[in-house]
Amino acid sequence: MTQNHPKLITDPYYDGVPEYMTEVYDWAYVDPKWVKALDRNIVVRVLLFLNDQRLMRMYLDEIQPGMRVWQLAHVYGDLVARAAQRVGPAGVFHLTDITPIQIEHGSRKLAGMDWAKVIRSDAATFEGVGDNYNLICSFFLLHEVPDDKKREIVDHMLAKLPKGGKAIFVDYHNPKKWQPIRYILKLVNHCLEPFANALWENEIQHYASDTAKFTWKKKTIFGGVYQCVIVEHAK
Repeated sequence: MTQNHPKLITDPYYDGVPEYMTEVYDWAYVDPKWVKALDRNIVVRVLLFLNDQRLMRMYLDEIQPGMRVWQLAHVYGDLVARAAQRVGPAGVFHLTDITPIQIEHGSRKLAGMDWAKVIRSDAATFEGVGDNYNLICSFFLLHEVPDDKKREIVDHMLAKLPKGGKAIFVDYHNPKKWQPIRYILKLVNHCLEPFANALWENEIQHYASDTAKFTWKKKTIFGGVYQCVIVEHAK
């Protein structure tokens, strides 16, 4: 708990939430009033400069009916519901998050889907439920965590990845210098996203302890603003 947030002492929405989140992302992901306002498709569309559907498809197109899928964090808008629907009743969809309000929103969106489960857990320590996952997805999570947490999350995802499975990372990337969005994001990162510049400076595989065990396939879009990295066990 931090001195900057006295309400942490009594407010259940702050119970067990990591300090970096209450200090940096309280307004975005922890405070219920802000979350209610921000959890909308239009907000996601604006924040991703109209690339939301294209980026979501990079993840959704990897899901086949009957798969076992783990998504590491709740995402605003309708992505989690769409992912669970793609999995369907023959499969399993597990959504984890560390903040109580995100668990609430995710549970509401997945209500009625018996194959979908929302679990409060740190993405870096989640043990999973049942058998191995066919697909593990980090969708715009890594840029929001400190570097040591990036390493923990990437290593944990790969440790949970079975032979034949895929891990997918959709996140920010280092934009081309001719891309005007680069300079908008520089200001945003300076003011609001202190952990995001690391993905401009490092490849995602930089955060893996043993990169040689895996194949890393990266695709960038929108002048390098965004990346999709798919990881599989090396043959």
